[in-house]
Amino acid sequence: MTDIAAGAQAQATPEAQRRIRRARKAALAAFLGGALEYYDFFIYATAASLVFSKIFFPSGDPTVALIASFATFGVAYVARPFGAVVFGDLGDKIGRKNTLVLTLVLMGSATFLIGALPDFNAAGYWAPALLVLLRLMQGLSAGAETAGASALSTEEAPEGRRGYFASFAMSGISAGIVLASLAFLPVAAMSEADRLAWGWRIPFWLSLVVLIVAYLVRRSLEEPEVFEEKHDHGELVKLPFAKMFQTHPAQFFQVALMSFETVTNTFMQSFGLAYAVSVGVPASTMLWVSILGNVLAIASQPLFARLSDTFGRRPIFIGGVLGSGAMIFVYFSVISTGNIPMIFLTSTLITAGTYAMSNAIYPAWFSELFNVKVRYSGMAIGLQIGILCAGFTPLLGTALVGADKANWGPAAWIVAASSILAVAGAWWARETSKTPLRELGNHVR
Repeated sequence: MTDIAAGAQAQATPEAQRRIRRARKAALAAFLGGALEYYDFFIYATAASLVFSKIFFPSGDPTVALIASFATFGVAYVARPFGAVVFGDLGDKIGRKNTLVLTLVLMGSATFLIGALPDFNAAGYWAPALLVLLRLMQGLSAGAETAGASALSTEEAPEGRRGYFASFAMSGISAGIVLASLAFLPVAAMSEADRLAWGWRIPFWLSLVVLIVAYLVRRSLEEPEVFEEKHDHGELVKLPFAKMFQTHPAQFFQVALMSFETVTNTFMQSFGLAYAVSVGVPASTMLWVSILGNVLAIASQPLFARLSDTFGRRPIFIGGVLGSGAMIFVYFSVISTGNIPMIFLTSTLITAGTYAMSNAIYPAWFSELFNVKVRYSGMAIGLQIGILCAGFTPLLGTALVGADKANWGPAAWIVAASSILAVAGAWWARETSKTPLRELGNHVR
């Protein structure tokens, strides 16, 4: 045992220790950025499901108001591709670190200001207009946040562990959803009058805490060495966006198709909550359902990503997507019956199981499909195609289900169809888990 320990110590050279420290710091920055992004995004989803239809729009048909509320949720997804183009281009030209600081500040500022908006009674149609404007700012930021954090974590990770380190961006997203749900628990317990008057604002203002911590960590990051090498040798391109479409068109469409796996989570966190409340399940119960699944996902996603480092990205990703597409039918079925224990069970099996399998792997896999010179742009823009569609699926599901609460089938089929598209993209994409970092994307030049 002494000889083994001595051998391990000898292998832990100062250079290896330095690289591990950089990888851990990048993973922490990705975790905190993901936490802020999805805390902000999903307190909005929760508020859109429970509050905004009642305070930002004229009184009338509640179903129409809810559809309008989900439409404001969806407009951020329209802005996300534009954010991907703008910030993706910056990330491939001026570096990952500074771009990620910009996206972080933009998201945090927009979220805080949403909490300060006047309602419809005070400002009339200016209220939803300002809500849409700030939601667009959130979308611009979110369009490049995950891609940048994933690219940086992938580029800093040791060989053979890229999936593991990059997955912490997704664990951060799960943490953000947990924080968003916890923040809304006391709000959901308030009287409706207090909740609509002022209670809903508190979760938006609390985002400042996460923003400050994440900002301090990101400011202390360094640029990945593989990016610095290209910068120092003058090998970066002037128009990464255009260059990516010239050199990586297939990889762009592969990522776009695989990104449809995000529909599962978006549907569960927004439409699923509104649907459950409409059939009599308490909002607080559904928030606890979300908390349980995402707490477990914080731990399960790095484990699934580590498996992909060993067995490959494709089999783990496809297994997760197919599992989510099948389990969503069980999920909506048990919600329609109001069976609380089964709601907890099925939601957790999806969130921490099948969805975590695919979700944990895409940060590394999508990044690995592109060369370093266009990696930020390629992943950011490709990822937003599926996410753009995901943003409007709650609106579509609400419109198709309508007032018939037993008619949950269309909602489940939207998720299932999205899963099929994601599997098609994964089957088409190249397996990259064993390819050395500096060789990634070289085959498509």
